[in-house]
Amino acid sequence: MFTNKDILNRSIVIVNGLDDRAIRVITGELAIVDTNENKTLTKIPFQKILAIFVIGHTTITTPLIDKCTKFGIPLIVMKSNFRIVFFFAITAEANYLLRKKQYEYQKENLLIPKVIVSNKIRNQIRLLEKTRLKNESIEYAKNQCNYFLLSISEIDAYDNLMGVEGRAAKYFFAAYFSELGWKGRRPRTKIDPINATLDIGYTILFNYIEAFVRMFGFDPYRGVYHQLWFKRKSLICDLMEPFRCLIDRQVRKAFNTKQCQLTDFNKVKDEYFLKTEKNKDYSKMFYEVLVEHKSSVFKYIQAYYRAFMQNKPADLYPQFDI
Repeated sequence: MFTNKDILNRSIVIVNGLDDRAIRVITGELAIVDTNENKTLTKIPFQKILAIFVIGHTTITTPLIDKCTKFGIPLIVMKSNFRIVFFFAITAEANYLLRKKQYEYQKENLLIPKVIVSNKIRNQIRLLEKTRLKNESIEYAKNQCNYFLLSISEIDAYDNLMGVEGRAAKYFFAAYFSELGWKGRRPRTKIDPINATLDIGYTILFNYIEAFVRMFGFDPYRGVYHQLWFKRKSLICDLMEPFRCLIDRQVRKAFNTKQCQLTDFNKVKDEYFLKTEKNKDYSKMFYEVLVEHKSSVFKYIQAYYRAFMQNKPADLYPQFDI
C-alpha cells in the first residue's frame, strides 16, 4: 500500500493516444513513443510512477501489465470522451476485511453520508465567497446553502438528504455560473458547452478518484451514500463529492478567460460535443488541477479508509477544504 512519501515522490503519467502516442516497456522502463516516427519521447522508471492514464486507443502488453502489477500502478485507459474502457489495478484487492465492512454497512445509517454532503456544500459556499461578484444572486445562494448545511444534522431520511444536496446544488450553480448564461444543470444531456465541460471534468475526476480508491482495496461498487445500482461505482460517486468544487472552479475560470469557448464544440441534435482536436487541451486543463491536489486526494482517501476500518465516529471522518 502506498505511503504519503510515495505520493509526493511518484508521478502521474497521462498519455494522449489521440496524438499518435503509445506506451511501451523498454529496458525495464515505461517509454512513451511517437508512433508516427517510431521515436521514444521519454522514459520513466516504474518506481517513480503513481498511476498511468491513457486517453484514446493504445496497445496493452503483457510486460506493461507485469510492471504495473509489480509496482502497484493503476492503469486506466479511456475513450476520447474520457469513459473508461480498461481499468487495471490489483494493489490491494485481497483486503477482504475492508470489503466485509463495506458489505455490512447499513444503508439506513446516514452518519457518513451527512459528512460527505456537508463537506460538498461547505466547498460550494467557499467558491461563492471567493467570487469577485457581490450581487444579490451570490448572497442569496450563500444564504440558502448555509441554511441547507445547518439543516443536515436534523435529517433522518435518505431521500431528505438527497433533496437537500440537490437543492443546494441548484442554488449554487445558478449563482456561480450566472455570468455565463447558466440554463440549469443537466448531467449527460450536454445542453450547452458549460454542462458538456462539467461532464468532462467530472468524468476525469471520477476516474482519478477511482485510481486512488483502488489502492486501498475498496469495492468501488459499494458506497455509503449513493445506493447500489447495476454497474454504478457508488463508492467513487460518494468520495468524489467533496472534490467536485475543483472542477466547478476550473470550468468557471476557463470560460471567463476564454480558455473554453463555444467554438470548441460541435452541436449535434441540440447537444454539444467537444471537438477531437480540443481533447488534449481540455484533458490537460483538468488533470493539471487534479495532479496539483494529488496529495490532498490521497490523504483524504487514506483517512477515510482508516476511519472506516476502525469504526470511528462520523465527526472524525476526513474533510477536504478548497
